[in-house]
Amino acid sequence: MSKIILVTGGARSGKSNFAEKLCIDQNNSTAYIATSIPFDDEMKDRVKKHKESRPQDWKTYEIYKDIYSIIKEISNNHETVILDCVTLLVNNLMFTYDMDIDKANQEEINELEKYIKDQVKKLIEEIKKTNLYFVVVTNELGMAVVPANKLSRVYTDIVGRINQQIASQSDEVYFVVSGIPMKIKG
Repeated sequence: MSKIILVTGGARSGKSNFAEKLCIDQNNSTAYIATSIPFDDEMKDRVKKHKESRPQDWKTYEIYKDIYSIIKEISNNHETVILDCVTLLVNNLMFTYDMDIDKANQEEINELEKYIKDQVKKLIEEIKKTNLYFVVVTNELGMAVVPANKLSRVYTDIVGRINQQIASQSDEVYFVVSGIPMKIKG
């Protein structure tokens, strides 16, 4: 039976370090699902530092769309998985979806959110068919002021609801602040 752990927190809160420690503590074969698209030098440097900080024997899968389609393959070769991170996953799905959010009406935005929720639903369904110890990392965006521009508001809203969707299906949820994890579910 699978176990899903969600690790959330603010930017630079230590959530990825904590999530990686959870995986290291399993002391088995770990897969790392990286959802970022390194599109500029700063992002390339972040990706490089992330790769250098994790164990070299972890296999990395760089994917953000249809992740559910590789879960069976991963479960055949690994016992533990870390997905880092949901906020980049949502970002990439939003920007590869054929829509100008600033010009979109609410019905179109609802369709976009439905598409992203369906991606996550299929991912969770596939995880639950396995025996994987699956750690998901995300950012908690809902603790700041409501953004002034439409794109940022839509993004924050969708990430918040996706985080709720994953948390509701997770066995454990941790909130990390200043490098200190607090178990809030499970």
